[in-house]
Amino acid sequence: MFTLNRWQSKTALIMAMSVTAGTVAPLFTVTPTYAQTSFSDVSSNYWGSQFIQQLSQRGVIAGFPDGTFRPEEPVTRAQFAAMINKAFNKSAQRPAINFNDVPRNFWAYNAIRQAYTIGFLSGYPGNQFRPNQAIPREQVLVSLANGLGYATTGNVETTLQYFNDASSISGYARSPIAAATDRRIVVNYPNVRFLNPTVTASRAQVAAFIYQALVSSNQATAINSPYIVSLVTTPPPPISVTIPQGTSIPVKYEQAEKILVTKDETAPLTLTTSQNVITQDGTVVIPAGSQVIGKLQPAQGGSQFVAEKLILTTGKEYNLNASSEVITRTETVRKGNSTSSIIKNTVLGAAAAAGVSAVTGDRAIATEEVLGGAGIGALIGLFFGKTSIDLIAIEPNTDLNMTINQNLVVNLR
Repeated sequence: MFTLNRWQSKTALIMAMSVTAGTVAPLFTVTPTYAQTSFSDVSSNYWGSQFIQQLSQRGVIAGFPDGTFRPEEPVTRAQFAAMINKAFNKSAQRPAINFNDVPRNFWAYNAIRQAYTIGFLSGYPGNQFRPNQAIPREQVLVSLANGLGYATTGNVETTLQYFNDASSISGYARSPIAAATDRRIVVNYPNVRFLNPTVTASRAQVAAFIYQALVSSNQATAINSPYIVSLVTTPPPPISVTIPQGTSIPVKYEQAEKILVTKDETAPLTLTTSQNVITQDGTVVIPAGSQVIGKLQPAQGGSQFVAEKLILTTGKEYNLNASSEVITRTETVRKGNSTSSIIKNTVLGAAAAAGVSAVTGDRAIATEEVLGGAGIGALIGLFFGKTSIDLIAIEPNTDLNMTINQNLVVNLR
């Protein structure tokens, strides 16, 4: 866990990444850059569009090859098990079992076993799982409440009175659904007062339930939807939050696994925050996926990332005074080295690219492999006659995590 030091505010910031045995941990690699997030049959004003978009970004759900999502299609128990395993990372709660109706060559065999062991799904009498059975809404909610270990904080029947069709909720489902309601997991469209517990859950409805479960466990940013069931009026979030000097912000760089620069060069670089930064009450102040714009520059015989601007996922921009540790790790490029092996999964500063080109004799380094797409031709002359060159080797996803050097005030409204 990232530790925040020199805390100077009543509102403590924590990173939403706690990994404790038996508890739910966020998935850190759930935002593949290739994930489809818009679908031809999910318009921007569709009631579940935000839930679908957010889960598709995380890789929990996906569309079809024709570009559709088919939000109204039913979900089977096997499909739901697969979604659960992509959404939640949780330690085993019980030994795995083999269901009589789930053969080893069934496509969801492993997903069903895992969903069972972590406590989200169970079987039917006779050791049956019924993988191809369409899953009803109440079963989805029971699964999420049980899997996350939620219990109702009040009287079950009093809570369920909110729903006009509460009498239709099965006996086994009443307590877990009350707990799910308390945690704002329940999403009812088109009438928030009707749960429709025994109706088959659609792909859009399951997406909404799973996303709200992630929100309830501080793994996702809350979505403003009139169809989320809320039994209490929550106070409005503070107008602004001060992120104190000394706060660590984890970042990632998706374009390459390594960056090479000379110790004397300055190169533009844009990073992405890899996790939400939230307050103790669950308010997200820096969402995962926000951009940090800055540059790599010489420092103490190495290179250091210096941030200049923070752009939140909402589009709000802030001047940011933050920096990484100084990286002094070096990699030597010698005459005769293969350029293709040097630049594999690597981007280079313009000077580093010129040096590699001059030393290896390869003049074909593409601008796509150079930070900022800078031209390198004018710099090659600086390295004529050299048979080797030492470059600073940066692993961006671990080396460039930043520390804020000056208090940052973020407006929440």
